[in-house]
Amino acid sequence: MASNNHSTVAEFILQRFSENPQVQVLIFSLFLGLFIMAFTGNSVIITVISLNPGLHTPMYFFLINLASLDILSTSTVVPKLLQNLVTKNTISYGGCIAQMYFLTWCLGSELLLFTTMAYDRYAAICRPLLYTAIMNKAACCLIASATWAISGAYITINIIMTVGLSFCGPNVINHFFSEIPSLLPLSCSSTNVNNAMVVVADMFFAILNFLLILVSYGFIISSILKIQTKEGKKRAFSTCSSHLIVVTMYYSTIIYIYILPGFGQSLKKGKVASVIYAIVTPALNPLIYSLRNKDVKIALNKLCPFLRK
Repeated sequence: MASNNHSTVAEFILQRFSENPQVQVLIFSLFLGLFIMAFTGNSVIITVISLNPGLHTPMYFFLINLASLDILSTSTVVPKLLQNLVTKNTISYGGCIAQMYFLTWCLGSELLLFTTMAYDRYAAICRPLLYTAIMNKAACCLIASATWAISGAYITINIIMTVGLSFCGPNVINHFFSEIPSLLPLSCSSTNVNNAMVVVADMFFAILNFLLILVSYGFIISSILKIQTKEGKKRAFSTCSSHLIVVTMYYSTIIYIYILPGFGQSLKKGKVASVIYAIVTPALNPLIYSLRNKDVKIALNKLCPFLRK
């Protein structure tokens, strides 16, 4: 991907989780299980929603997008991670750039999608009479396309700038997979502009979107408190609970990994947390959205009758 003028490093060495063979086997089994959970669970979510007309609503349309992003992100990270646990822990220069591209694309798109899902819940609870007009099919498709496109445009620019850097050694990435914050310190050319891009991305994708989610839920909670019946409050909150759980899990790790290092927090302490958002969260998302969602459980039982038992 890079020309010889830009880089003399043909491959990078990734950090191992452990040098103990028994621990490596345990970690391999754990990650393989999580990958199967993530791929299968999110595929089931997509299938159930697609085949059930009753779930063809904006909330579930965005859930399909989230499940697709989870499949793409885990497929980007886990296969190479599993390979490195049983063979040499290296990744080619091109493989590193590709992994960084797709992982960051998924990360940015998910953060934007969480904000979109929060706005959808705001429109449904705070503007119920205008909901169908606000979140019509065309609007949903446009918003979903924008989340993918905005994140894709950012990472494309960032990758072009990264490819323009010189990597002449050392080639040891202090991480389990390729990410921008762990790769930039290895460059032997100036990374000031790249670091500035990372800060801008942190401000837009993480901080701004997190604030927008907080504002949305501020209005949502205010509207729920105005509902007279206890059952009405419970029903309204149940439509938001799954989203709140996933957002809390995701943003807690993102802030720890991407925001705190800017204030002196060591990247080393955030490596395990990065595994949570890249592998664990995508595996848990289908369980959270299915086990806490009555409509999804009903549709799942119709599709798979044996689950009723």
